Amino acid sequence: MTSDCIPFRHAFTTRLGGVSTGYLSSLNLIGGHGDETENIRENFRRVTALFGVGVDDCAVTRQVHGNTVRTVTEADRHVCCSPVSYEADGIVTATPGLPLFCFTADCVPVLLCDPVHAVVGAVHCGWRSSTADILKNALKAMGALGAEAAEIRAAIGPAIGKCCFETDADVPEAVIAWLGAKDAAPTIKQREDGKYLVDLREANARRLTQLGVLPEHIDLSEECTFCSHEKYFSHRYTRGKRGGQGACIMLPKPEERL
Repeated sequence: MTSDCIPFRHAFTTRLGGVSTGYLSSLNLIGGHGDETENIRENFRRVTALFGVGVDDCAVTRQVHGNTVRTVTEADRHVCCSPVSYEADGIVTATPGLPLFCFTADCVPVLLCDPVHAVVGAVHCGWRSSTADILKNALKAMGALGAEAAEIRAAIGPAIGKCCFETDADVPEAVIAWLGAKDAAPTIKQREDGKYLVDLREANARRLTQLGVLPEHIDLSEECTFCSHEKYFSHRYTRGKRGGQGACIMLPKPEERL
């Protein structure tokens, strides 16, 4: 799926259309969950072909649920299924023709672009990364490349929704500390049993506006990966027995821009 908010080539993949089998069926894009390397590479090939690049021509996150954002360049093109030398839950670039990938299976994927200053980013926003303010770090890294918050477009992709993201008190407490009580309140609901439901997608959208991104420049997916587990990999639904989908964006070459 794509977003009308992003003018550059991008995609949020689903779990459909690949060659992986069993509980990894079928467009699994991550290792470490029992898939064969040749399956993952073929799945990547199918996605990267849409961007006009090869399977080994992308930059990818190495996600640890932290708030590190790395600026990547040509030197960071990654051989698919090989180890990634750095840890970063977000990556940004001003390098044309370099697709950026982050990966999710319930967490919130955020694609960012400043079409005026030609900077893009892909950010994995789990609740720990989100409340550690990874989006602030992403916008700072994009700003170092010339981007301006008021020009940034953001697409927040499919993720576990408030309907299904059940937590203990630690998550809403972290969200309140991150956003402030006023902005956090609409994203949190306490149930009668003492558990909480948290809307992490909306929380990230609110943080983007706090950071200066215009509300009309933010597109928020309404698809819940837990509810739509046949379409998306969901860590919670499968209790960890799953693959992962990707969120990808690429800065076009100058001659390809409108």
